[in-house]
Amino acid sequence: MQKHNRRAFLQTSAGALAVGLKAATLSPRTAHAALAEKVPAFPPQQMAPAVTSNEGKKPLRLGLIIGIGKDPDAAMAKVRGLGLPTSQVFVDDFEMDLVGRLRQALEKHQIEATALVVGGPGKEVWDFYEGPLTIGLVPRETRAARIAHLKKASDFAKQCGITAVQTHCGFIPENPNDPLYKETVAAMREVVAYCQRNGQNFRYETGQETPITLVRAIRDVGFDNQGVNFDLANLILYGKANPVDAVETLAPYIQGIHAKDGVWPTNPRQLGEEVSIGRGKVDFPRIIARLKELKYGGAVTIEREISGPRQLEDVRAAKTYLESLIG
Repeated sequence: MQKHNRRAFLQTSAGALAVGLKAATLSPRTAHAALAEKVPAFPPQQMAPAVTSNEGKKPLRLGLIIGIGKDPDAAMAKVRGLGLPTSQVFVDDFEMDLVGRLRQALEKHQIEATALVVGGPGKEVWDFYEGPLTIGLVPRETRAARIAHLKKASDFAKQCGITAVQTHCGFIPENPNDPLYKETVAAMREVVAYCQRNGQNFRYETGQETPITLVRAIRDVGFDNQGVNFDLANLILYGKANPVDAVETLAPYIQGIHAKDGVWPTNPRQLGEEVSIGRGKVDFPRIIARLKELKYGGAVTIEREISGPRQLEDVRAAKTYLESLIG
């Protein structure tokens, strides 16, 4: 460090120390007020976004994310059998005959499809080493194919009457000067613009990037039909943020919620472990309370990333627990 920079640093530090000592001589109430003046607060008027598809519907209504495969009727029957009124629908391919069958299943079982969820195509590895190379729109090798896939998803969703398309965009670079960041933003902008022409919102699922990086990317994309699917556990699994804090950064964009739990990563190669709701580090009481304050009007979609009888048991337990918080 050069001498003049070091001197400026020491002067700044001394000034900060003097302020701290002065605050220490004040009463606790006065000191708190003095410090509060220097700490910017989130605007008190901050609210979750108003989404047209939520009008006239119960806020924080529960749902389930489910893959429909080739049998949308069986998938929606499972959602209804669990006593859930909404679903995020994961679709692998977009065959035309599936449109009518999905619409029929949603109507038959009275399920509100809150988003069409899509991934791929191609290899996706959910870890810290291969993940940045394989997930979302960040990897150059698969970007063009995935843009095309997302456009097909948007067309399919429009035919099904689903007003939101949702995906992971990948490990968006933290550095906005990184050429890869600019390329990714351009790719996202192309997809977002396409969804806008189809009358849809495009939702980014949280996880691989820090909340502020995602907000930066949303603003750089620059369209008003963007939102966030706030996956509570992913922020922990990837070691990116505590969701209690992240809700403040993401609040103006939250259009969907994944109710999921997990623990922080300790192996630098692997994500943290996803666990049943209540066994992990997500503070659901605080988050649900904050979502109510923000007047969040969307669904709370349960996700449990295992299969078999245990999955259904955990979903039922999550439903009971979340209902006790939501009221």
